Amino acid sequence: MNYYRQVAKRFSFVATLAVLLTLSTVANAQTPAAGAPQSTPTPSPTPAPSLEKKFISNILHDQRAIWTSPFSARRSDIKWLVPLGISTGALLGTDRNTTAELLEGGTHQTRLNVSHDIARIGSFYTVIGTAAGFYLVGRAKSDQRARETGVLGAEALIDANIVTASLKLVTQRPRPIFDNGRGRFRADGNSFPSGHATNAWALATVIAQEYKHRPLIKWGAYSLAAAVSISRYTGRNHFLSDALVGSAIGYGVGRYVYRVHHDKSLDNDDDDAGITSFRKSKFFPMITPEYSRVARAYGARLSWSF
Repeated sequence: MNYYRQVAKRFSFVATLAVLLTLSTVANAQTPAAGAPQSTPTPSPTPAPSLEKKFISNILHDQRAIWTSPFSARRSDIKWLVPLGISTGALLGTDRNTTAELLEGGTHQTRLNVSHDIARIGSFYTVIGTAAGFYLVGRAKSDQRARETGVLGAEALIDANIVTASLKLVTQRPRPIFDNGRGRFRADGNSFPSGHATNAWALATVIAQEYKHRPLIKWGAYSLAAAVSISRYTGRNHFLSDALVGSAIGYGVGRYVYRVHHDKSLDNDDDDAGITSFRKSKFFPMITPEYSRVARAYGARLSWSF
């Protein structure tokens, strides 16, 4: 008990900083921040070139909004701060025990191999390559949504990596395989928070928001991000609290970038027929009603487009 009390007192600032920074960003993402670009009608809406030209300035604006978000927290933010704060505190207090279960359980090579393979999805090279793929496909096919997904995805990744790199430098927590999994801070490490989890959730959130009317894409992106977060623990690369805070940072930054810089004119088609894009997916059939005069019966036709 004394050990955990000392840990709680000594590193309370770490949990507070991470929780306030992350959840304030998530909460502020619900409404555009002050000074953020507003969606105003323009004679010729061409959002992608504007985002490309303002890419660097948008990142600078994002960083200012992200790092000052704890000072602009509102009472309504409690619904975000309390659950994550409790969860982070609980995991910080139990990290040593949960990690010991993996370290003392022996080396399960299959589990480690699978975890490391899944974790590659969240590597910076993979996610930035995925964002670039969206952008290039969008340009080639004149698909403004895919093009914007690539730009905002890259922006969210850079924003999130700046945050995680700064927190790693401040916290200096060794990874579980070092220091016998004690989970100490300020001990020359780079475990807190998980960069892979941050990367996966930052890009997944942008993709999910852009394609929110396509359930397979939306939930598929979130599922992959969750798998990456879990794999960082099962692969003995991070503590559970590292994965949780990294995931929250990625989600918060991704949602903020989308809310502030997304061109709402791209949603006109979705607003007119919210399920249209869902129906156009080759994974789901087109359902059309039919009436047979001969049989005097109503029916429905299912058709797929491949």
